[in-house]
Amino acid sequence: MNTNFRHIIPIDGEAIYYGPILNNEATKQYFDDLLNQVDWKNEEISMFGKLIQTKRKVAFYADNGINYSYANKVKYGKNWIKPLLNLKHQIEAITATTYNACLLNLYHDGNEGMGWHSDDEKEIKPNSSIASFSIGANRKFVFKHKKTNETISLLLEQGSLLEMKGEIQTHWWHALPKTKKVLTPRINLTFRQILKEKM
Repeated sequence: MNTNFRHIIPIDGEAIYYGPILNNEATKQYFDDLLNQVDWKNEEISMFGKLIQTKRKVAFYADNGINYSYANKVKYGKNWIKPLLNLKHQIEAITATTYNACLLNLYHDGNEGMGWHSDDEKEIKPNSSIASFSIGANRKFVFKHKKTNETISLLLEQGSLLEMKGEIQTHWWHALPKTKKVLTPRINLTFRQILKEKM
């Protein structure tokens, strides 16, 4: 495990990049397991009053009874599968936080990305830790301050962990820019703390 973590955000929240937390063999095994065992579905988003199906695929796993809504859609948590639970326990040990849900994204190549957004849905515990674990292709990730427009970029490496917490979702957007340079897939897991009483 890489213990040379670094703080990415200078003000208004925290973003801690731990770098790769698993060796290459373990990372490859998790990638294969998640690619084949996760119940992937194409994302449907509402845009200008129409339902658009994205190429990117998603899945949502969580403790019993936990749901999650964003982009005007409700996701019902599926029961944890073994690879996800194993990763959850390892990441909880690193961040000293307990998570009860995980949103997964499968990007088939660099033509698929994510625009500017904040993970500030009402179901998420305010200022809580969101642990973002990446496997597969290395991808550029960008933060943008909502008032100053300052941008900060970093490369999310294969098997790396990025933790976001504090007031970061209030003051910063983040995005995964599209790129023609990346030809291979990436799986991203974001472990979250969902408030049951908000559902």
